[in-house]
Amino acid sequence: MYPLLKRFLDVILSLAGLILLSPLFLVLFVCIKITSKGPAVFTQKRVGRHCRHFYIYKFRTMRTDTPHDIPTHLLEDPEQYVTKIGRFLRRTSLDELPQLANILRGEMSVVGPRPALWNQYDLVRLREGNGANRMRPGLTGWAQVNGRDDLPIPIKARFDGEYAEKMSLSFDWKIIRMTLKKVPAAEGIKL
Repeated sequence: MYPLLKRFLDVILSLAGLILLSPLFLVLFVCIKITSKGPAVFTQKRVGRHCRHFYIYKFRTMRTDTPHDIPTHLLEDPEQYVTKIGRFLRRTSLDELPQLANILRGEMSVVGPRPALWNQYDLVRLREGNGANRMRPGLTGWAQVNGRDDLPIPIKARFDGEYAEKMSLSFDWKIIRMTLKKVPAAEGIKL
C-alpha cells in the first residue's frame, strides 16, 4: 500500500517544488550561464529501479572539460574542475534541484538510495544483494543522512539495504527531517 502513496506524494511534492522553486531555478540557470561556458543543466547516466538506466538532471557545477562519468572523489585534483558557482551549488545541494523533474517522471523518488553512476559496479552489485535496487533512487536517502560522501561503498550499500527493509511513511519523514538539518550544515559533502 505504501508504494502507491509514496508515488502519489512524490508527484505532489515534485510538482509543487518545480512550481514554487521556478524563480530560484531561473536565477541559478542565469548565474551558471554567465560564470562558465556550457549548459546550465547536464544529464548523466545513472542506475535506476531494477537496474534500468536513466539520465539524471543536475545543475552543472564543473567545467565542461571534466572527465565524464567519474565520481568526483576519484578525479585527480577535482578542485581544478569545480566552477566558482559550482562550489556554492554543491555545498548547498542546490545542484540537485533539477532532479525534481526526474521524480515527476517516475525515475526517482524524494527518498530512496541515491542513484549510482552506471559504472559504479561495486555499489550496484552490493545493492542487488540487499534489495536496494528494487527501489526508485532518491533525492535524499538513509545513507545520505548518515555520512553521504564520507561513507565507503560497502557502508553506503548497507544503509541502502536498511532503507529497502524499513521503507515507510514515518521512516521517509524521518529522513526528510534529517536532510533538512544536515544540508544547511553541508555535512558529509566533499568539495
